[in-house]
Amino acid sequence: MKTYMFRMATAQDAAAILSIYAPYIRQTPITFEYEVPTLEEFTERVRCILRNYPYIVCEQAGEIIGYGYASAYHERAAYQWDADLSIYFAPEATGHGLGRQMLCKLVEILRLQGVRNVYSCVTFPNPPSEQMHEALGFRTVGRFHQAGFKCGSWHDVTWFEKQIAPCDGHPEPFRSIQSIPTVQIMEILTR
Repeated sequence: MKTYMFRMATAQDAAAILSIYAPYIRQTPITFEYEVPTLEEFTERVRCILRNYPYIVCEQAGEIIGYGYASAYHERAAYQWDADLSIYFAPEATGHGLGRQMLCKLVEILRLQGVRNVYSCVTFPNPPSEQMHEALGFRTVGRFHQAGFKCGSWHDVTWFEKQIAPCDGHPEPFRSIQSIPTVQIMEILTR
């Protein structure tokens, strides 16, 4: 039986994370990025996200096989209670329910931060991702037709949303991941 471990990423994980992401850039329309970033650029991306949001890696036998993170949905102040989600796994790590676990862990941490709504943008068609989001209670809120050109053709994107906490009353300001007690994060990651 395979065992997996989830933990918070660090900037030192950037090379391993980039090795998972690079084939998606080079070979698929799953990301609309064309050029693989340099390790220096990618390390800075990881650092920037970790300032405010969760960035999680999944390991098997000490090797990173997947990652996921949240980021600001938009920069305007009124959007501070919304987050965008992204997850990627090495091909051999897909189909084991790890994406579901990753999304659930991200959502639990984001709740602690005061986030109310989460969104995912998925290149269409992508049945495994679509089914995973739907199984976790996300709903389709729209499709942007021919939104990006990659791998020789135009691709649609589907937007999914999920309300993860009530949107009632006057909310407390968004809390940076840095303000969440490590013990609470570890409890979520080790469940």
